[in-house]
Amino acid sequence: MTAGRDRRGFWRSNSLTLCFGAAFPVVLGAQAVAGRAEFNEQLAVQGLQQIGFGDYLMSSDFAVDVTENWQSEFLQFFLYIFGTVYLLQRGSPESKPLDRVGTESERDQRVGEHAKADSPRWAGTKDWRQALYSRSLGLVMAVFFLLSWLAQSVSGVAAHNELRLRQLQTPIPWRSYLTSSDFWSRSLQNWQSELLAVAPMAVLSVYLRQRGSPESKPVGARHDATGVEG
Repeated sequence: MTAGRDRRGFWRSNSLTLCFGAAFPVVLGAQAVAGRAEFNEQLAVQGLQQIGFGDYLMSSDFAVDVTENWQSEFLQFFLYIFGTVYLLQRGSPESKPLDRVGTESERDQRVGEHAKADSPRWAGTKDWRQALYSRSLGLVMAVFFLLSWLAQSVSGVAAHNELRLRQLQTPIPWRSYLTSSDFWSRSLQNWQSELLAVAPMAVLSVYLRQRGSPESKPVGARHDATGVEG
């Protein structure tokens, strides 16, 4: 009985990560199915042999479609994490209170001599470890962005050159692809959509509510209440 309660407690206390983690491979698989169908349609138009599902999963076409979305998502979180240190939005739960702009004091951040007994170990240090740990979330997102952007460029040049070969054109090197319109079109079309999504979220949360969500203020909170979560 205790083991059953422990399992239920684990699922409940980690349900946000588990739910989205489980949904990810399902949606990725659906993308692969739809992507293969689209890719085979293009091959059929060109009079070329269609490919199987396994071959499509290993193809550069599938890889570049996936990685170009990953890099934009990590870029959004990286910019949002660092941007909200200094940028504010009056009345939004996505913003800090207006009087807490910047990196805040050591007392507010519970670092150094203000660290508690249950604080992360590096928070109580006063050297490079504290400096690194204090920025670790944003830095990891930046690394994920750069790695996925690199993966996009490698898979992108492979997909681009495959298309050029089908059109009897000479392949181009990776360095040339980095300055090509295909690479920047794929990147910028995702970046602009991520930036567009952030602004309405920050502004709409000033006036609209979602009961029970930490992304919203309490339903009865004032419109100008800033940094208050429901």
